[in-house]
Amino acid sequence: MIQSLITRAKWFIKTEDGPTTVEYAVMLALIVGVVISIVGVLGTKTNQAISDFNSDWDAAGGGGS
Repeated sequence: MIQSLITRAKWFIKTEDGPTTVEYAVMLALIVGVVISIVGVLGTKTNQAISDFNSDWDAAGGGGS
């Protein structure tokens, strides 16, 4: 079982499919990391903007009650 796994791993690395798959996996990981970072920053900024708006709205007497 282990020998079969090692043989398949060697074949995967020797063929062009192995390095190509690894390259795509690395690119995908980088893209996902960038997207997560952007969403985090935008979420924080949006949350702060909404909080500021609500504070200003309440201070101006726009609460409606």
